[in-house]
Amino acid sequence: QADSTSEVGNGTLTTHVLNTASGLPAAGLVVRLAQLQEPGPQWTELAQRRTDADGRCQPLLAPGQAKAGTYKLHFETAEYWQGLGHTSFYPFVEVVFIITDPARKLHVPLLISPYSYTTYRGS
Repeated sequence: QADSTSEVGNGTLTTHVLNTASGLPAAGLVVRLAQLQEPGPQWTELAQRRTDADGRCQPLLAPGQAKAGTYKLHFETAEYWQGLGHTSFYPFVEVVFIITDPARKLHVPLLISPYSYTTYRGS
């Protein structure tokens, strides 16, 4: 487990998962990043992480690693909720987004509860 100072640093693509039912970070949640291969519809997995106690993980794309294209973050929400003794309406959450400027930092947070989720482009 890495220390939190290195995690927020220089990543091109980062995420943060918050459990809105408890108001606490979602720790231990598996996140996978994949890129759509044009012309598609094949996805290539690029990274897999597990969130730390603060609901964050090492950057999913390192500086210089991003390319313009379509990506998806896959969050294993059912496994996370099962670990807390809950069932989840959503077995997983996939957030699909487009990177147009690979040099720009991108933060894609996810807010989850057993029956809803919200995502947005963060800063």
